[in-house]
Amino acid sequence: MQPKLLIGGEFRTTGSAKPIPVVNPCNGETLWEQPACGEAEVLEAMGHARDAMKTWSLVHGWERGRILRRVAEEIRVRTETIALALSLEIGRPFAQSAGEVGAAIEQFEWYAGEAERLFGDTIPSRQGGRLLIEPEPVGIAAAFTAWNFPVNLPCRKIAPALAAGCPILVRPSEQVPMTTTLIAEACVAAGVPAGVLQVLLGRANDISPAIMDANEVRKISLTGSSRVGQMLMADAARTMKRCSMELGGHSPVVVCADADLEAAAAQCAAFKFRNAGQVCIAPNRFYVEESVADRFISKMKAEAEALVVGDSQDPKVSMGPLTLPSGREKVERLIGDAVQRGAKLVTGGSRPVDRNAGFFLEPTVLADVSHDAQIMNEEPFGPVAPIARFRDFDEAIDRANSTPYGLAAYAFTGSHSKAEALSKRLHAGMVGVNTFMIAHAEAPFGGVDHSGMGREGGREAIKDYQNTKLSHIMAG
Repeated sequence: MQPKLLIGGEFRTTGSAKPIPVVNPCNGETLWEQPACGEAEVLEAMGHARDAMKTWSLVHGWERGRILRRVAEEIRVRTETIALALSLEIGRPFAQSAGEVGAAIEQFEWYAGEAERLFGDTIPSRQGGRLLIEPEPVGIAAAFTAWNFPVNLPCRKIAPALAAGCPILVRPSEQVPMTTTLIAEACVAAGVPAGVLQVLLGRANDISPAIMDANEVRKISLTGSSRVGQMLMADAARTMKRCSMELGGHSPVVVCADADLEAAAAQCAAFKFRNAGQVCIAPNRFYVEESVADRFISKMKAEAEALVVGDSQDPKVSMGPLTLPSGREKVERLIGDAVQRGAKLVTGGSRPVDRNAGFFLEPTVLADVSHDAQIMNEEPFGPVAPIARFRDFDEAIDRANSTPYGLAAYAFTGSHSKAEALSKRLHAGMVGVNTFMIAHAEAPFGGVDHSGMGREGGREAIKDYQNTKLSHIMAG
């Protein structure tokens, strides 16, 4: 495996900046070195994108749809290889990685259909003639993606951009160059023309400034932290770029006494510890009705202790390491603060004694966590479940809505009226009631407030890559 740049239809194994090593989070060893772009490659790529814009924007939606479906098939035949690269680069168990590839395939299949449905509208004018309302591609787009879902995140941006007729520049996290390279190879094999998709590997400081300064880049899409989102929004304002951003989250879970408690706890544990807790919509703060809290905590403890922690390539493993050492240090800090403020360490909280290399941390459950603990106000992005009790329904809602984030929220109840109330009153872009399944290719995905703006997925996403033009045509 060799990470590559993709510029003007050409794959390259060298760039003008110093190469970047990629470390295996399971053992700390170097997997491979990636070529890194400098400003010269970015400017060259933008030149190719300008040329591609002239032709790709004129390709009929039906033809763009055919190409997107071929991309889906090319990714499908590469599923095992892409899943392996993903597993090695971020430490997710290999057996769990193919599912993300399947989700990415669905993005291309969905937007192939959306490309075919890019219809405008015609309105008879009161002044005579016709009013034509037509969608047009917004222009060159740029995507900045995180490492935690290195297949689905870039594909959620590439697919709607290409469907809308926009060339796109992709700058992935330095941690996942091989996964991104394999996606690019599938796109090229499917017939995506030169310059329509380009992959710029390297450091953010070497790539992002030239993209953000370019007036011809009309749209940016970011998956990252709220801090980075604020920085890019400020940069985008200079050239009036359109922005869509999926930023930080701190998803609450409200568990009512009338819920199916065993099923709720099993779902909560499975989703909390998926990808070692490194999921933007992971349940992060658990508010459990007091009368059933002890039963819920006991079940969460049993589920956490049943997980097998180890190397991502071991088929027996159900949870791998954290991807970055800084991520593990952050989670350890938050656990320590919670315990210092009176939380009970139910299970976990330490580095596994049998793992001397890599960035492993035991699945952790904390009980009776105080509301002023840092972990209740700061996204942990790791395998720790802090649990607090509540007596009053309104109190639970207030606690759930107490952070500036609003990406996802969850609730478990057996009452239809409570389900309706929770759906309405939980302040988030997405709410799951008795389920964590809120990410679908055919439905909008995104948050509110400090969790971002715009949507990915569904009919809404492609609109972010389009302008609406009005023409009034009178008889000559």
